[in-house]
Amino acid sequence: MRYRYLTVIFHGITISIVILFAIVLLFPEMGSADDHPGLNEILEGFEEDTATSDSDEDVLNGFDDTFKDSPAPEDSDTSTLPKTSFGVSFLSSSLSLDGYLKIGSSYNFAHKPPSYGQTDWRGLSRLRTELQLDLNINLPKQWKALVSGKGFYDFAFRINSKDDYTDDVIDEYESEIEFREVYLLGTLGKNIDIKIGRQIVVWGKSDNIRVTDVINPLDIREPAMTDIEDLRLPLTMTRVDYYVGDFNISAMAIHEIRFNKNPVLDSDFYPFPIAAPPEDKPDSTLENTEFAIALNGIFSGWDFSAYFADFYNDEPRFESVGGFPIPVFQLAHNRLQMVGSTANVALGNWLLKAEAAWFHGFEFVNTPGEEYDRIDVLAGFEYSGFSETTISLEAVNRHIIEFESILGHFPDQATEDQFQSALRFTRTFANETITLTVLASLFGLTGDDGAFERYTIEYDVNDSLSVLFGIVTYQSGDLPEMQHIGKNDRILIEAKYSF
Repeated sequence: MRYRYLTVIFHGITISIVILFAIVLLFPEMGSADDHPGLNEILEGFEEDTATSDSDEDVLNGFDDTFKDSPAPEDSDTSTLPKTSFGVSFLSSSLSLDGYLKIGSSYNFAHKPPSYGQTDWRGLSRLRTELQLDLNINLPKQWKALVSGKGFYDFAFRINSKDDYTDDVIDEYESEIEFREVYLLGTLGKNIDIKIGRQIVVWGKSDNIRVTDVINPLDIREPAMTDIEDLRLPLTMTRVDYYVGDFNISAMAIHEIRFNKNPVLDSDFYPFPIAAPPEDKPDSTLENTEFAIALNGIFSGWDFSAYFADFYNDEPRFESVGGFPIPVFQLAHNRLQMVGSTANVALGNWLLKAEAAWFHGFEFVNTPGEEYDRIDVLAGFEYSGFSETTISLEAVNRHIIEFESILGHFPDQATEDQFQSALRFTRTFANETITLTVLASLFGLTGDDGAFERYTIEYDVNDSLSVLFGIVTYQSGDLPEMQHIGKNDRILIEAKYSF
């Protein structure tokens, strides 16, 4: 039976690739940005707040994510925008449409036969088609807008029969459609930009571990399957950026209260045998508005950022709401304050990274009425001295100040120190058309709290079409959310057409 599912995966991917190639052959004008020299200029300012490069100089150019996100006014002139073949066919010169179509499958090979009444997660776990469309709009007086939407449908639930899954799993994993980034961007003066709407803001220097990157929640319904940059969920906010010399000040008022998308009950990544307590989520009201401010500076060979945020913790905690002799709990989100700083230093082939943050406002059931502080410190490096190879290592320790042993008891199950590390190896082949990536992340010094590894090979068929094959392995550990994760090893296959 499981081999039938594996056959379905490969047949599905083969058909998908044929369809994508047909699109390329039938519509050659829908080619890559390299076919249209002006396309990058049109899209400038609509990229996410991340950038990667192969040289130290390029890395330094991407240090200030905010600069990438909000281009300086003098670079925002769109009065002489070139037309692309794709845009001319059905859009005016002030509009451009891009996005991607992705078809991906995963096959679970480590699950044991389920107990009676439990979902059988062996074999095919995903056969998902995903489409994202980004409409870029160039407006008068150097203003721009972006309207982005994404949706997916997973055929695995039909192939495996919906009756085999709970309603919660079907509702959360079978299909989804939502707006992504939707914003209006413009200038208020020579050195001031304003951006209003749904946005993604990237703080910090680490590519694999979050310390100061606290603005946007994450989609972690299937953890470790992809990088953090693909997991961030946009939030509605008003953002103002002020530029002076080598510095940029970015201030945000975040109007939309939104939290992580976590695994749901009876999904293969849900860690507990019973349902979690009901969750108390604050409303998106003026009173609950979150605030954040960042100071960024770029200098010769290094950069520096300082942050402050007043926000709700994306990770909920247990809160007692009465009950005797059996206590009753709900999940609540603490209002936290964070002060942090980050730095990058380039030394030849080495890029050194550091992040530190102080958090105030953590609460626990076992010590009612008390608030705790936590200090997170991260250090790491990236080395690119080998040909077509990059190696990075990052490690963080999260320390709760004035920790009490009672916090380790149920239901808090907190630890005084939580260590995490991430090792990434990337190498390209065949004129950078093939990319091998290995990522290993450990929780605890030796992975005693849990771990995962992801191995992927991606082949760029051309500038628009890429295919990926990968394996993700998990090891269970002492952390509550990692205690049963070791059974979720899987194979990944994916085809992506970008236009």
